[in-house]
Amino acid sequence: MKVIILNGPMGVGKTAVGKYIAEHTPGTAFIDGDWCFDIHPFIGNRETKAMAVDNILHMIGNYKKCSECKMIVLVWLIDNAWVYDAIIEGIKKLNLEIESVTLTCNIVTLNNRWKNDKECPWRTEEWLKVSTDSLSYFSALDNVLDTTNLTIEAVSERIMKGK
Repeated sequence: MKVIILNGPMGVGKTAVGKYIAEHTPGTAFIDGDWCFDIHPFIGNRETKAMAVDNILHMIGNYKKCSECKMIVLVWLIDNAWVYDAIIEGIKKLNLEIESVTLTCNIVTLNNRWKNDKECPWRTEEWLKVSTDSLSYFSALDNVLDTTNLTIEAVSERIMKGK
């Protein structure tokens, strides 16, 4: 069984791409890391991130036990190396194949995607600045797929073909 991890800044399209892959690949489970990190008010410290990692790995482990599940797509903004490493190590301990992709785009595209997303409550000007400021971090990672001029379908196809 393979776990595809989609990482990247807020608003880049992780959820849209992950859901597209899951909906078009029978037997695929979709996990949004934010589900495992949903504390109100939002508190993003080491303790809550460690809890979220544990919750994510627990879900992945349960999907692994399900005979109907053939693949898992995990989408989450992972901007700490220790969080990423903990997820990777946990998946390795489950003896699952890993494909990790960081989605990025240019700042104009990110702004456009952000403004066109009417469903997410995080789409404020304050969080847009946080997201655009994080582009350089995500763009410097090893497993980057620039989605600037690509549709959701094209990004999904590249991921499924191994970029």
